[in-house]
Amino acid sequence: MTTNIAVLVSGRGSNLQSIIDNIENGYIKSATISVVISDVGDAYALKRARDHGINDVFIDPSDFSNRQEYEKEILKVLEDNDVDLILLAGYMRLVGKDLIGAYRNRIINIHPALLPSFKGLHAQQQAFDYGVKVSGCTVHFVDEGMDTGPIIIQKCVPVLDTDTADDLAARILEQEHNIFPESVKLFVEGKLKVEGRIVVHT
Repeated sequence: MTTNIAVLVSGRGSNLQSIIDNIENGYIKSATISVVISDVGDAYALKRARDHGINDVFIDPSDFSNRQEYEKEILKVLEDNDVDLILLAGYMRLVGKDLIGAYRNRIINIHPALLPSFKGLHAQQQAFDYGVKVSGCTVHFVDEGMDTGPIIIQKCVPVLDTDTADDLAARILEQEHNIFPESVKLFVEGKLKVEGRIVVHT
C-alpha cells in the first residue's frame, strides 16, 4: 500500500526537495507525493514540484473570507488526491482545527529549533539572540497550538562563538534535511505511535 503525501509550502522548498530526493532514491519506500500546495503563488517550492512531475496547486488565502473557508478548499484538494499524510515544509500559516481534526496525528511539521524553546517565526534568530550554546531542529506532529505537538525526532547542533545567525540557520537546515525524511520513513512504515504527549518508535 502506497502512502499518498501532500506537502504544504510557502517558500523555497528545500525540505520539500529533501523528501522528494529520499523518495526517489528509495530511502522512503511505498510513498509518493501526490500534491504540493502553496499559499504563495510564486513560491519556488511549486517549481520544484513541477520539475519532478508532481501536481502543484496554489490556493490564494485572499480569495476566502476566513481561514475556515480557505482550509475547506485545502481539504477538497487533499481529498481529490487521496492524501494520507500532510507535511508542513516551511508553511507559514497556523493550521486550523478543521484540518487538524480531519488529519489527527497525520500532519507533521519541521521546526528549526529545539522545541518547546523558540516557537513561532525566526526561531534560529531567536535562539542566536538568546545566546544558547546548543540549538537544533524538531520534527513533530501538529496539534491546535503553535509548535506544541508531540515530538517525533530532535537533532542538536552546536552554536559556535564565531557564528552569525545565518551560519547557525545553515547548520540547522542541514540536520532538517536528515530528520524530516527519517520521520516520514518511520510514519510510512507504521513505526510511530502517539501516546499522550509521547511519540513511541515501535
